[in-house]
Amino acid sequence: MDNRISEIRRQIRALRVSMLEAERIMREQVNRNEDCAFVAGDLLKMRAVMSRLVEERALLGDTAPIFTGTAVAPRRRAASVFVRPTRRHLVVAEQLAR
Repeated sequence: MDNRISEIRRQIRALRVSMLEAERIMREQVNRNEDCAFVAGDLLKMRAVMSRLVEERALLGDTAPIFTGTAVAPRRRAASVFVRPTRRHLVVAEQLAR
């Protein structure tokens, strides 16, 4: 049973990577105003397969999360703030006394 769980986890990881790649291709096609029906259909098929794998995994009692390096969206870098140094003006002591 552990071998089947390991196999399912491996298939889920691979499927996630494939789904992310298909989504990226589909976004590029949409941005170029191209037809993305073929890729969208494949993505729906992948989701159906993923659903069946997740159900089977749950039936086998595996509830541990599956981590993949590409599943986590990269964090954006903090915006580097450029602060222009202010010009310092000398003030005469007489002006301060007023």
